[in-house]
Amino acid sequence: MVKLFSTYFPKRTVFLAASETLIVFTILPAVALMHRAGTQGTASTNGLEFLRISVAGLICLTCLYYQDLYKPGFITQSHVMAGRLIRALGIASIVLAILYVVFPVAALDGAILGIWLVGAGSAAIHYGFLALNNSNRWSASTLVIGDGCMASQVMRIIRSRTELGLNLIGYLGEPSRSTPPYDAPCLGPVESLPQIIKDIPVQRVIVAMSDRRAKLPVETLLDLKMAGLTVQEGAEFYELATGRIPVDTIRPSWLIFGSGFRVSRLRSFYKRLMSVTIATMALLVFSPVMAIVALAIWMDSTGPVIFRQVRIGMHGMPFTLYKFRTMYDGADRGRDALPVEPNDRRVTRVGVWLRRFRFDELPQLYNILTGHMSLVGPRPFVPNQELELAERIPLYKQRWAARPGATGWAQVQRGYCATLDDNVEKLAYDLFYIKNMSIGLDLWIVFKTIKVVFAGIGGR
Repeated sequence: MVKLFSTYFPKRTVFLAASETLIVFTILPAVALMHRAGTQGTASTNGLEFLRISVAGLICLTCLYYQDLYKPGFITQSHVMAGRLIRALGIASIVLAILYVVFPVAALDGAILGIWLVGAGSAAIHYGFLALNNSNRWSASTLVIGDGCMASQVMRIIRSRTELGLNLIGYLGEPSRSTPPYDAPCLGPVESLPQIIKDIPVQRVIVAMSDRRAKLPVETLLDLKMAGLTVQEGAEFYELATGRIPVDTIRPSWLIFGSGFRVSRLRSFYKRLMSVTIATMALLVFSPVMAIVALAIWMDSTGPVIFRQVRIGMHGMPFTLYKFRTMYDGADRGRDALPVEPNDRRVTRVGVWLRRFRFDELPQLYNILTGHMSLVGPRPFVPNQELELAERIPLYKQRWAARPGATGWAQVQRGYCATLDDNVEKLAYDLFYIKNMSIGLDLWIVFKTIKVVFAGIGGR
């Protein structure tokens, strides 16, 4: 795994993205030079030409990313990949065409032809990537030690995420009490590890035992590590591969003595400065949009334009959150606020569109400026919901260690939360964010949020 923006990406996926970046910034300049040589008899470039190439290349790469061409699950399916690649190139062509009409000076010679040549190169790289992932020849032989829930989750990840480059050869444990997925073979009890290593070539060992007392073969694992094999803890592998903390299987000591969960004062200062700066700029940019939204709400239904609701913030302290009203006035009067369901009758006609594209969240920029919220952080809930979840979900109160955010890691990684299981998974993402909090991760979340907003993903 490669660490970027305080999160982790498979080496193969990083290599795929780097290869496509190389193709983009090789083909586009070559096409521009050939086009200029054919029309003007010269193949020279200048600073403006490099700027045009950079703009066209970044638009192309952004469209490839926003079509999930690097997302686990999509990058391993050839038919899905082909459709999304064509869609990305089509969107890039349309964006460039509009850009060149509005700003003719930005026009790059042969840009549209270059984009589709980039598509041919990207298709070749992606199909090579698929062939690599479907072959075990270049995958590391991996042995899992354990037979419980964590071991089952680790094996499921290895089987479903071929881009990780791991080949699951089996696990050690008691088959009678294990719940391994995909019929992974049990190679014997934990005590047989030394013999298994002699009989089967293993390159990686993942320790995912629920009970290690008097069972963990420490000396053998140490010898393997000294011999150059990768020995990894199951919870660590789960965190790196999924971007979330395994809250239902980890021990509290793993959180206490592990890395992370510590934010320096300097980092807090930079995070606050970034939140205020971006919130101020966003208010200036979106003021006309907010005025139009307010007018649409006022014309659509009776009631206040701004909806106020008490939420739980940092250290469990309540604060007033501001949103554009998306429900009929008094829809939840006399009862606790309920999560929004698909096709919820409480939501107004304008509210449906506001919630889909998250425009109802814009007044929270004021909450950011007042200090009750940050730009990025765990999503705040109403008091009765927070207290109920804190009673039913272990470690839930740890979410309150960070200032709540208008967007967050959980929001860009998964959809709307309505059930207890949804909130358990959401907590897993929130704890990952708190553990790895950094300016780089915040910027990555903001970048992913733009995609979520424009695509209308996960809104209700």
